[in-house]
Amino acid sequence: MKRVVCPGSFDPITFGHLDIIKRASALFDEVIIAVLVNTTKKTLFTVDERLAMIAEVTREYPNVRVDSWRGLLVDYCEAHDVQAIVKGLRAVTDFDYELQMSQINLQLKGIETLFMATAPAHSFLSSSLVKEIATFGGDISAYLPASIIPKVTERLSAR
Repeated sequence: MKRVVCPGSFDPITFGHLDIIKRASALFDEVIIAVLVNTTKKTLFTVDERLAMIAEVTREYPNVRVDSWRGLLVDYCEAHDVQAIVKGLRAVTDFDYELQMSQINLQLKGIETLFMATAPAHSFLSSSLVKEIATFGGDISAYLPASIIPKVTERLSAR
């Protein structure tokens, strides 16, 4: 079985993330969406909330499952028999950072990283940008699944 992991913070999951997940699910037997557990990072949603939102918006893909991890991603891959990491790239700036990470992951555990270019419609999209737009009352419906929007706006208004 060819199993890959799509890692990230997904705070919140966007149409850009979903594009990569959908395309990876068509190529591999199983896609694990691994949500980063980083207690030093200030996130809008808890890990459990992010896991639930991702599971909700990916349920149409039977070969996609959601999990979380703390520590090195390559250790997660080794423990879960994951052959490769799939990362979406929006721009050259993403590539610079992701190339370094991929080389370290390969050196540490022999885990390959596969890069997928984002669809042009999502090349500018990031969770941080969506949160900023929502903070100032902007329309985020073009960037997030409809079921996620109320959760984002409610959480931001509670701040």
